[in-house]
Amino acid sequence: MTTSVLRTADAWWVKTASGAARIATTAGSTAELLADRAAIDAAAAGESVPLADLELLSPVTAPCRVVAQMTNFESHVKDSGMDPKTVPLTFFRKSSASISGPFADIVRPSHVRFLDYEVEIGLVIGRDIPVGTRLSEADLPGAIAGLVITNDVSARDIQLPQTQFYEAKSYPTFTPVGPELVLVDADELKRFGDLRLRLSVNGEERQNALVEGDMLYRPLQALQSLTRFQDLAAGDLVLTGTPAGTALSAPPKPIEIIGSLLPPAVKWKAFFKRQAANPKYLRDGDVVEASVATDDGAVDLSTQRLRVRYA
Repeated sequence: MTTSVLRTADAWWVKTASGAARIATTAGSTAELLADRAAIDAAAAGESVPLADLELLSPVTAPCRVVAQMTNFESHVKDSGMDPKTVPLTFFRKSSASISGPFADIVRPSHVRFLDYEVEIGLVIGRDIPVGTRLSEADLPGAIAGLVITNDVSARDIQLPQTQFYEAKSYPTFTPVGPELVLVDADELKRFGDLRLRLSVNGEERQNALVEGDMLYRPLQALQSLTRFQDLAAGDLVLTGTPAGTALSAPPKPIEIIGSLLPPAVKWKAFFKRQAANPKYLRDGDVVEASVATDDGAVDLSTQRLRVRYA
């Protein structure tokens, strides 16, 4: 049975059958909390308060490393106009200043026009993993402390013409996390392929996919690749990609071919003129709901609910 950790401004909590029980810890960060597992385990027997009484924040605290896998679902790769057989395992970084709570607003900066969503499963690293560490399947439960829902919010008009992933995905509120950090053991990690990612906007389902049969590179492959060149530490966050259904999708092949013949400035002007007619980009006041769980509910990361606000 999974253990779900919650965070408020002044405390850490364990989710219980009747609400949430406060964890007796002085931990100020996710990393410090993960080192105090005895306190987490003991809290479940404590007195509970109603979940509705808690104003939940991200259970992943900043500063930390935020690393994301790029085009890691076959359905998303195809939707982006690429061949899944040719897509390598690649990463980009996000600023941890972009981390926000599971019920906070997504704030679109005033200069951004095309705001997109990407529901993802976040891996929360459980221990320090120095560069050069060789990880096996048996190491995975120690390397991954738990799972969280994340949303890789993206400013497409910054990302695409400038190939500027870092800025386009790092504005404040562009990485909503939580509400729950679901601590998982070896058996629960084996159910990773059974997790289903869902996202809706104003009640309209946009994304719905199982990890199994769609995710190209699983957590072990990702961490093995990362540790060839990147230190990881307890409390770091690794995003594992999103399935098809984002607002952005590849243009029809004939238009793509014509666009490739145009000067870059002309091509992008034409591309975003077409995108302006796309109703799926996030608008002021939109409500974005994302959930991740196995279909039988045995592993459930809960649901985050976010409102879009234009700056």
